[in-house]
Amino acid sequence: MLKIRLSRGGAKKRPYYSIVIADSHSPRDGRFIEKVGAYNPLLKKDDPQRLVLKTERVTEWLSKGAQPTERVARFLAMRELRSWEHGTNPKKGEPHAKAKERVKERDDRATAQAAAAAEAAEAAAAAAAEAAANPVVEEEPVAEAPEAVVEEAPADETPEAAVETPVEG
Repeated sequence: MLKIRLSRGGAKKRPYYSIVIADSHSPRDGRFIEKVGAYNPLLKKDDPQRLVLKTERVTEWLSKGAQPTERVARFLAMRELRSWEHGTNPKKGEPHAKAKERVKERDDRATAQAAAAAEAAEAAAAAAAEAAANPVVEEEPVAEAPEAVVEEAPADETPEAAVETPVEG
C-alpha cells in the first residue's frame, strides 16, 4: 500500500520534513518513491515556505490510491486537495484498569468517611435531644471532713514506755 507521509530530516532539535510517496512497509526515513513536498515546523505559521507541495503530483498519487497519513491529510485539507475530519477515538482519553481501580478505592474511602461523619453527627444530635428531654440537675459536692493528722515520732527517739529499765536483783 502506498502512503503519502512525512520523512524526517534535519539536525537534532532542528526538524525538517519531506513529504514523500513511500511503501507502507519501508522505514520512516528510508526508501521512498517520490518527494512531493516539504514541511518546516520551525518557520512561522504564516510563512509560505513552511509547507511546500507539488499539488499536481499529489493529486495524481491520490488518484492512484495512495493514502495520506493523519498529518499529511491535514496539510492537504489546508490546500483543499482532500477533505479531512478530526478523528474520533473515544478510548483515547479513557483511563486504564489500574487508574480506574484507584479512583474506585478513593470513592469508597470518601463514602466511608462521609458515612462515619453522618453517624457521628447523628449520634451527637441524638445525645443533644436526649439531654434536652431529660435535664440533669447537678448536685453540689459535699465537703468531706479533713482527715486527722497523725504525728509520728522520729525513728531515733524511742517512746518512754517502750524503754526497758534494768531490774536489779
